[in-house]
Amino acid sequence: MRWDDAGRLESAWVRIPDGSWLGIEPRATADAPWGWSDRLWHAAEPPPDAGWRGTPLTVFETLDWAHIDRIPTLAEPARLPSGGGTAVLNLIAALAVAQGAGALAYRGPYPTEQLFLALLESFRYEPAVRDPLAAFIGGGLAWRPAPSERLFVRNDLYVQRRERIEKVVWRGITYYRPDWQGVARHAPRRITDTPGGVRCELWALAQPLEEHLRLGANGDLSEIVAAEPAPAASRPLPPDVWSGVVATVAARAVPPLTPFVESVGRAFSLEWGPVARDLINIGRGRVRVSARLREVLGARLVAAPSRADRAAVGLAVVVEIASLVGDELRGRAQAELARRGPDALSDAGVSSPRGGAERAREITAAVATLLADASD
Repeated sequence: MRWDDAGRLESAWVRIPDGSWLGIEPRATADAPWGWSDRLWHAAEPPPDAGWRGTPLTVFETLDWAHIDRIPTLAEPARLPSGGGTAVLNLIAALAVAQGAGALAYRGPYPTEQLFLALLESFRYEPAVRDPLAAFIGGGLAWRPAPSERLFVRNDLYVQRRERIEKVVWRGITYYRPDWQGVARHAPRRITDTPGGVRCELWALAQPLEEHLRLGANGDLSEIVAAEPAPAASRPLPPDVWSGVVATVAARAVPPLTPFVESVGRAFSLEWGPVARDLINIGRGRVRVSARLREVLGARLVAAPSRADRAAVGLAVVVEIASLVGDELRGRAQAELARRGPDALSDAGVSSPRGGAERAREITAAVATLLADASD
């Protein structure tokens, strides 16, 4: 961080999990709905001088960095590289603690689930409520700074700690704790405790599928366990299954994003296939789900004693896939909403008057089609 003689921030650079850096250019432009904005840059390394190198990404509501008093609004979250938003939020939280700031508010538009989860990594919400996400969406939470310790253990391993290891990024795959301040988080790439450390695993349908690596309590790498999947051809799933997955994501999104989730979802198809060290791979126009999940589905169906139990297993898999793709679809939907501007909300309400009953029918059809496909 560079400060001028008057104590104002001139520039800052923060490292992100892939080893590259995000730069913060204070008061870079006044061309934003809220007025003055700071600009974010992305570069392989910070420049040696006070100039700017790399790629300009997006802007956010300008802060008085010497006196942090709020959580700023970010214009285009989808333009940030993975881990970029949480790295900047952690910097804000660390400065706020050093300055003796109390709980901070977020008053920006679209308080989404993604932002809520990102804030959990560097803040603790207040007050304690039964449904903190709903309270956040309604503007009822404040955020007390609680920054994480960020460890770059080696080039391909990043570890984040707060009393315990909470987040690991290894070779581009991110592993999380399933519980954050009492909030249950869907964590298919999961951190679990072992004697003297943690392990990073794949989980689905409430069971571990494969172990990838083990770390000591201090974040040091103890052992790499993961093996590459055997090559195999992909197997397309019927379109009805993907329609039900998208309907599930839309049903769980905040209302302003719902029609945009459905819109961006139409660009994809769904398939089973090999996925290295993950349960899902999202490519151009297709979503590949690990064949390991199909194996679990088949085993669960064999053990299901009744038709109702089989339907419950099918629904659980549709919900699991929706949880795996949810962040991507909601992120794309939010980017589309931001691109189209404030009139997009009213236009979407007219052009997409779909309700819960129609989505429920699509989800039911997806379950039936998935069960039929699994029997082939």
